[in-house]
Amino acid sequence: MTRHAATITRRRLLQVGGIGALGLGLPELLHARSPGTGGRRAAGDKSCIFIVQYGGASHIDTLDPKPAAPEDMRGPYRPIATRVSGMHLSEKLPRLAGLADRFTIVRSMTHGNGGHDGGMHICMTGHSNPTPDTPYFGSVMARVRPSTRNIPSYVWLQNLAGDVQPRYLSGGFLGAAYSPLRVGNDLDNPSAASFRVTAFDPPSAVSRDRLSNRFDLLRRLQSSEDHGQPGHLRQFQERALDLVTGPEARRAFDLEREPSRLRDRYGRHPLGQNLLMARRLVEAGVRLVSVTAWTGTPPGERFRNVQTWDMHGDGPGLGSIFGTTAFGLGWALPNLDQGVSALLEDLELRGLLENTLVVMVGEFGRTPRISGAGRDHWPACYAALLAGGGVRRGAVIGASDPIGAYVKDRPVSPENFGATLFHLLGVPPDSRLGLDGFTRPASTGQVVAELLT
Repeated sequence: MTRHAATITRRRLLQVGGIGALGLGLPELLHARSPGTGGRRAAGDKSCIFIVQYGGASHIDTLDPKPAAPEDMRGPYRPIATRVSGMHLSEKLPRLAGLADRFTIVRSMTHGNGGHDGGMHICMTGHSNPTPDTPYFGSVMARVRPSTRNIPSYVWLQNLAGDVQPRYLSGGFLGAAYSPLRVGNDLDNPSAASFRVTAFDPPSAVSRDRLSNRFDLLRRLQSSEDHGQPGHLRQFQERALDLVTGPEARRAFDLEREPSRLRDRYGRHPLGQNLLMARRLVEAGVRLVSVTAWTGTPPGERFRNVQTWDMHGDGPGLGSIFGTTAFGLGWALPNLDQGVSALLEDLELRGLLENTLVVMVGEFGRTPRISGAGRDHWPACYAALLAGGGVRRGAVIGASDPIGAYVKDRPVSPENFGATLFHLLGVPPDSRLGLDGFTRPASTGQVVAELLT
């Protein structure tokens, strides 16, 4: 070992990735401020669960029903009253209707990109014209409000399908240190009986004892060659080792620790189980959890992809938007209603809702007119749901026109939506992300004051 140490210098080890070169691939997930002392997250810490309705959910059939519209526009679902006077939702969302006094709906979201790739990039960055490397909300949070516990700051539950570039797996111009830890891919997700989180497993050829020995070697090399080594880097490396060998992060991802009845309440479908895991993660200190709102595949149906909300109808062979296939609201909405309502109730019961911002939105809405038993992409007007984290309760912000085609009142741009999310999470929207300290603001928008308590 001595001769090996003489051959590989400390500097060379750091150049090729530090303990990553010794068998650890997770340190970049912990590139953050000094860790805290453990325990529950501090009372003032804000987290976010961002539910991504990938594919673009129909606002007309969910959060913004239009019963007076012509038959070929309004759809078959009738509106139902909620706990909030004057607020109506689709009849397919009865549980959320009973919790309407805990969230607010924005019915005037708008932008101009009708493509999945471009629309998703706009949705998750809060910029109408993002550059290819503009970072997502979670990456910004990992940079400016990292977790103070030994757990990744940014996690993405469930993959996105191939209609978008894999930007969601990167940290954008902030770098790989601020990319998310993704858990779950297609059918390999927490609703599967065989699912197991492997992100914290060391390489198959490296035992935990061998891992510790390698870290000891690196520590000796650092001490012997350069006494000016910054202390924060050593902390960073020690946290990475503890993440792989310690139990804390593994516990946060372990749904087997939850009572069966609670897992049933969330729903044993991918969205329900991913939302339960998201609750466990924010409780453990993760700053932002993005959850792809894939509601699974009905029994006996062939899996296609996780793009649940892209409901074009019979044209692409996906069945009617109002049917009960994987791409039908008759299947998707009951599962969403079950999972999201359980999440809101669970967060409230545990005293977490006040400091956990819940956001549910897709990259756009769907066309007012139904064609081919479905609805097409429509970014001109769509809806979002927000709860917790300082969001006003029981309100409707903005309005669409009588058929849900265009914004009638109080348009909310991606910039203003993004600025509001950052503000709610304790991040000044004009925070500068560029290395020079004055370029690349987190947001150029204005906070939507009506959304705040």
